[in-house]
Amino acid sequence: MVTNQPIPQRGGSFIGATTVNWEDAYKGNNVMWRVPRNIRWNDNIVVRQDETAVFYRDGKVLAYLEKPDRYALTSMNAPLIGGLVQHLSGVRQEAEVYYLQRRIFDGKFGSAEPYVFRDPDFGLVNLRVFGSYRWRVGAPDNFINQFVGTFGAVATPDVETRLREQMVLLVYNTLGKMKEQGMRVTDLASQVMTIEQAVLGFAPQHFGPLGVEINQLQGLSINLPDEVTKAVNTRSEMGVLGVNYMQYQAGQAMTTAAANPSGGAGAMAGAGVGLGAGLGMGYGMAGQMQGMYAGGGPSQQCSKCGALVPAGNRFCPSCGNSMAPAAAPAGGPPCPKCGKPTPGGGVKFCPNCGASLEPAPPRKCPKCSADVPATSKFCPNCGTSMGP
Repeated sequence: MVTNQPIPQRGGSFIGATTVNWEDAYKGNNVMWRVPRNIRWNDNIVVRQDETAVFYRDGKVLAYLEKPDRYALTSMNAPLIGGLVQHLSGVRQEAEVYYLQRRIFDGKFGSAEPYVFRDPDFGLVNLRVFGSYRWRVGAPDNFINQFVGTFGAVATPDVETRLREQMVLLVYNTLGKMKEQGMRVTDLASQVMTIEQAVLGFAPQHFGPLGVEINQLQGLSINLPDEVTKAVNTRSEMGVLGVNYMQYQAGQAMTTAAANPSGGAGAMAGAGVGLGAGLGMGYGMAGQMQGMYAGGGPSQQCSKCGALVPAGNRFCPSCGNSMAPAAAPAGGPPCPKCGKPTPGGGVKFCPNCGASLEPAPPRKCPKCSADVPATSKFCPNCGTSMGP
């Protein structure tokens, strides 16, 4: 706000003077406000908390006031405003005044043009970056000299546009330095926090000449092209499975065929093989694939984590589970036909010869008619032989 009011001069006469202050109603999210008229000798400048008044003329900063107070541009304030009095010592001496807010502002940035990242595995990859940041005016003189004097910015949108461009450039420069240290495209997703910290570390030397401080960087997102994202995901799956690309592609083909019976088993049935033969071939292929995943030899599946373990390994290399076969349950009575041990536990037929293990019904003694177990050769009641 600019208001006119008379101020006394020596001898009791009055001359016109202007009181300038930045009203709260006009501040909002504006970092900078230019007083709409030039400041002259005898004007009054009001500086409030979290404000800085910068005097600017002929392409350079003359002085700035950042302590909350009311400053009268007269010889009475010479000790406070220093050399500014010398520059405004005549009636015709004028200067522009810019008010700056010193509070923290929020901003967002995003790539207008992609950054070309040279990766040893994927070649040239176009990256785009997005994120948000918090900033404030750190050095008022540098800020005005750069944004007003160099870039010709006169309003907050001009400043924000320049800061967005510089933030993208800073992130790109940081990615380039980290790439020189060995970072690859496949590391970007897991290293976002590290990249954010690196950007903040390089921010002072990048934004210091502009008079800007970057206080926080958050929500950094580095977008890869769809085909590169798919390739990165495929490589991650291959690493988990422990297979090469050809093995991975064969496994994907088998999975697709299993999910499409009309195109797999149905096609074989139409060729005269039949559904049963098609399924049998599928199981054979599955066994071959297990051998391929394990490195070319026979394999078995871990009962704990499901990983494929080469035959002969005593422990699973993935989770350390023992691969020794589970102990067989306690055996039952010998088979009445072949005499081999039986598993017991309710098994009804001998696994060796197939004879029934169900107990035979008892027989009657021919002499005393007592019930005699089927396996007994003599009657336990009278001792009569029961024959073969």
